[in-house]
Amino acid sequence: MTEPEGIRLQKVLAAAGVASRRASEILISEGRVEVNGKVVSEQGRRVDPERDTIRVDGARIPPPRRHRYLVLNKPRGVVSTMDDPEGRRTLVDYLPRKSERLFHIGRLDTDTEGLILLTNDGEFAHRLSHPSFEVPKTYVAEVAGIVDQRTIQRLEKGLRLEDGPVKPDRVKLLSRGESRSLLAITLHEGRNRIVRRMMDSVGHPVDRLARTGIGPVRLGQLTIGTIRELTREELGALLDLVGM
Repeated sequence: MTEPEGIRLQKVLAAAGVASRRASEILISEGRVEVNGKVVSEQGRRVDPERDTIRVDGARIPPPRRHRYLVLNKPRGVVSTMDDPEGRRTLVDYLPRKSERLFHIGRLDTDTEGLILLTNDGEFAHRLSHPSFEVPKTYVAEVAGIVDQRTIQRLEKGLRLEDGPVKPDRVKLLSRGESRSLLAITLHEGRNRIVRRMMDSVGHPVDRLARTGIGPVRLGQLTIGTIRELTREELGALLDLVGM
């Protein structure tokens, strides 16, 4: 007798770390699990975790990892490449030794710190880098001068730079000092030095800049110069964002 194709859904959920098999059966019976957009009610449903889109309470459960997906908190002064002919520090210096060949998704200026993603999944990297998917990125900028509400409104309305218009999704004043302001800026743009050029254009040059988020991924408590794996929730949300 041939074995039915696929893997039992509760086994897939347990392997993904969602819940134990028994608890996964309860999730299914409560109608909280979807496969390819349809709620599953029967126990023992077999699925292909590589091809089927599985969700629990609406959150995407990514397929078993055949690739690596890493988050690095890049320090200032590090070049966003895997090799530098001038001998400067690169992203490779922060990867585990004997790490397989990885490549970075997008880049950060050498003098910008913060979140950068690395992977060996070429299709994922291509989609996440492509402007058509409009993945939002959040930066925290320490700028010269006191940024007033009028300037924030001007930024939110949109600016015209030398290479075209730019309109952030959100600009939030985090704090102000005697001669400094701290802003959180979220935008879909990926143009070169876009945040620095925006702030230059409104008379508040950036003194320090850090990227703190890409889509659902946040730096959180990740120390500068350290690395971690994407969580299941982060990877699932990113796969949704880029249509994989």
